[in-house]
Amino acid sequence: MAEARTLDPSLLREYDVRGIVGETLFADDAYALGRAFARVVADRGGSRIAVGYDGRISSPELADAFASALVDSGMTVLEVGLGPTPLLYYATKVRGADAGVQITGSHNPPEYNGLKFMLNGEPFFGKDIAELGEIAGRGDFVDGTGAREWIAVMPEYVEALARELDLASNIRVAWDPGNGAAGAATQMLKKIAPGQHTLINAEVDGRFPNHHPDPSKVENLEQLQQAVRQGQCDLGVAFDGDGDRIGVVDEEGEVLWPDELMILFARDMPGVGNKAPIVADVKASKLLFDKIAETGGEPIMWKTGHSLIKAKMAETGAQLAGEMSGHVFINDRWYGFDDALYAACRLLRIVAARNISLAEFRRNLPEIFNTPEIRFECPPDRKFEVAGEIEQRLADDPDSEVITVDGVRVNTPQGWWLLRASNTQDMLVARCEAYDAEGLEQLKEQLADQLALSNLKIPAEIEPAAQALTTSQGT
Repeated sequence: MAEARTLDPSLLREYDVRGIVGETLFADDAYALGRAFARVVADRGGSRIAVGYDGRISSPELADAFASALVDSGMTVLEVGLGPTPLLYYATKVRGADAGVQITGSHNPPEYNGLKFMLNGEPFFGKDIAELGEIAGRGDFVDGTGAREWIAVMPEYVEALARELDLASNIRVAWDPGNGAAGAATQMLKKIAPGQHTLINAEVDGRFPNHHPDPSKVENLEQLQQAVRQGQCDLGVAFDGDGDRIGVVDEEGEVLWPDELMILFARDMPGVGNKAPIVADVKASKLLFDKIAETGGEPIMWKTGHSLIKAKMAETGAQLAGEMSGHVFINDRWYGFDDALYAACRLLRIVAARNISLAEFRRNLPEIFNTPEIRFECPPDRKFEVAGEIEQRLADDPDSEVITVDGVRVNTPQGWWLLRASNTQDMLVARCEAYDAEGLEQLKEQLADQLALSNLKIPAEIEPAAQALTTSQGT
C-alpha cells in the first residue's frame, strides 16, 4: 500500500508539472504522481498509458519511477522511451492508449524536469493538475498488478513525417535540435528525406553543452544562422529541449518569427478561404490576424498556453493554431498536437512546392515596430488583479479598445500593447507593437503610466528612455 506524499506546491503548474531535480522534484514525487494519475485514468475507465522521456540526465530515473507507479496501480504501460514530446503524443494517438505522459523539462535549464499529460486525446491541465497533488496528498490510490510493454514507434513516426517531404528533393536545410530530445528523430529523418540536410547539435545531451534549447531567443539561433549561411541553405530549423517548439531562419540567416510562420501555414490550410477558424495566442502580431482574415480565414485570438490552445482548437474545429513561443498545432493531415518536427516538414513542403524564398516573403511583409516579450516580477497576490484595474480605468477612453481574452490587450491608434499574468511564474508579461517608431514610444509610455497607477515598478524596457525597440516584420 503506497503512502500519501505531499508535493512541493511549486511543482503543480497550470499546464504541467515542473521543478528542480533534487530540490523540489524527486523520484518519489514522480512515483506519487504516477499513482495519482493512475487513479484518475482508472476513474475514467482507462488502463493503457504511454510513457516517454526526454534527454535530460534525470529523465530515465523519473520515467522509471512513474512507470513503476502505474504498474503498481494495475495499468498497462506502453514504454515509448527516449524521444521528443510529439513522439509521445503520436504514440498515444496511433497505439490506442487512454493517456500519455512525457517526462520533460521542455526548454528549461538542465537542472529542471517535469511531466506533461494527456488523457482521452485531450490536454490535461489546470484543475486536473491540481487534483493530482490532492490525490497524492491523501494517498487515494488504486492497487493492482499491471505490465510494461515496449513499443518501438520512432521509425513509424519519422516515416510519417517524411511523407510531407515528397516534393522537397532539391531543398537544402540546416537542423539544430539543440542537443535535445528531437536529435535522434532528425538523424533518422536525414537518412530517408529527399534534399540535402545539415545537422548540428544532433547528439542528445541533457547538459545542453552548445546552447540553451529555447529557439524563441535569438542568441540560441546563432549557430543555426551560421550553418545556413555557410551551407547556402534554403532555411534552417531549430527545436526546443523536447521538440514541441520550432524556430526558423531564412536563407539569409534572418529569424522568421512564429506569427510570420503562421501566415505561411494559414495559406496552406485547405479550408482557409471558406472562413476556417485559425487560432493564435494573445501575444501574436495584429499582422497575423489581419492576414488570416485577408485569405478568407476566421482569426481567433486566444489565451497563451499550449494546453489552452489545444482545448480551443477542439472547441472550434480549427485546422491550425500557434503561439509566439513557437508551438504550432496542425490538424490537417496531422493530429492537432504541437509538433515542431511536423511543422518543420510541413514548412519544407510549402517552400519546395511553391518555390518560395523565405527571405523575400519576410521582406514583403509590412514593417512594424515592437518590443520583445517583457517579463517582470509581480507579487502573486497582485498579478491577476492588475489587468482588471487597467480595464476599469480605460473603460471610458475612446482611443482604447480593451480585449480581455488573457489579461488586457489594448488597441490604440498607434498600435497595441499587452499586459497579462504568467500562469507559471510570479511575473507579468508585456508587449507593445506599433506602426512606426514614434508610435512604439507612445505605447510604452501608455503602458508605463498604467503600471504606475497600479503602484507597480516599471521595467526598464518600457521606461521612456529605454531602448527596447526592435524592428521586424510580424514579430
